[in-house]
Amino acid sequence: MTKPSELRALADAELAERIEEITKELFNLRFDLATSQVANTARVGSLKRDLARLRTIQNERAKSAQGGQVAR
Repeated sequence: MTKPSELRALADAELAERIEEITKELFNLRFDLATSQVANTARVGSLKRDLARLRTIQNERAKSAQGGQVAR
């Protein structure tokens, strides 16, 4: 789990790359979960939360680039 403050320090390209990596890992983990090959099932929830954090930060940046107010 990464702290939101650490994620906000990433550049836009790094943020998009991290989102892509986690999405792929989550897909593979779900596939392994369906075939009962996962030892740590809590990893799915952890990845989903990390993905949500990354997408939230990405959306905040998109809104601020458009000149909109970001609610905090």
